[in-house]
Amino acid sequence: MSTITRTIRNFWKVGVKDYFHQMNYIGDTKAGTFVGADRFGNKYFENSEELPLRTRWVDYAKHDYDAAQIEPGWHAWMSHAVDKPPSQDASLAYSRRIWEDADAKTIPNYTMTRGAYKPYNTVKPKLSAWEPVAAPRQ
Repeated sequence: MSTITRTIRNFWKVGVKDYFHQMNYIGDTKAGTFVGADRFGNKYFENSEELPLRTRWVDYAKHDYDAAQIEPGWHAWMSHAVDKPPSQDASLAYSRRIWEDADAKTIPNYTMTRGAYKPYNTVKPKLSAWEPVAAPRQ
C-alpha cells in the first residue's frame, strides 16, 4: 500500500478514470511511462522512481487475469531478467512458430478450478490394505 501523498500525486498524474481503474484491479495507484503492448492487448508500464522490483507492471486486457496471459519476452522483462522490453529488442519479440496455430490463443491456467487435470489410474495397486478378520464371539 502506498502513502496518501503518493496516492494523491498519482491521482493527478493518471486522471480520474485510470485512478479508479487501478484501484479496482491493482489496489494501488501507479503512474509511469507506457513501454508497449503485446498481441493479447496487455499494456506494460515502467516507472524507475518506484520501490525496487515494483518498477514494472502490466495492465491486463482481460480482468480474469493470470500470469499465463503474458508472453515469454514480456515475462522476462517483467521479472527483470532482461533490461530491454520486447518492443525494443527484436530477439525477445514474439514470432509465430511453425507448429503454432495462426490464431493467437492462450491456454488458461486451470489449477484449483473444475477444469484442472485429474489423472485417472487404471492399474491395479501392487499393495493392498490389511483387513483384519475377527473370530466370532461365543
